[in-house]
Amino acid sequence: MSSPSQQDSPRPLVGRGPALKAVPDNATAGQMTHLRACAQATALLGSDDTWPTYGTLPWLQLNPQDPRVYVATLEAAELHRMAEERRYDDAREQAIATRQAAADARVARKGAARIRPPHTLTATPGWPPIQIPGRPGEYLTYQGNE
Repeated sequence: MSSPSQQDSPRPLVGRGPALKAVPDNATAGQMTHLRACAQATALLGSDDTWPTYGTLPWLQLNPQDPRVYVATLEAAELHRMAEERRYDDAREQAIATRQAAADARVARKGAARIRPPHTLTATPGWPPIQIPGRPGEYLTYQGNE
């Protein structure tokens, strides 16, 4: 529960911007978050207003009840979220490239290992028949005159 001093504060209620009406069906969570941040900033200031960058001297000099304080903080949070999203996307792309390079190296090693011609099967006296690979039911047997 909030204290009486917080209830009497003239500061606008955070997150009370207009509801999002047009969100694309295939929008990601990040895109919806961005749309919501833009809607909140527009609801608090209007589309033509400007605000100082978060953490700068002009931002620090604003009255804490000034909605530009919240909008600048919201902008900084959104920029951080987008930078993290890009960082994760870059890491995922790098991981995929690394896996592909490892797979290509395995294929190259496997191809280089098969320099010799295939082994010729020869039946030997006293040994059981040899099943011929790729020919089910066919066996190579020793005939005695080989």
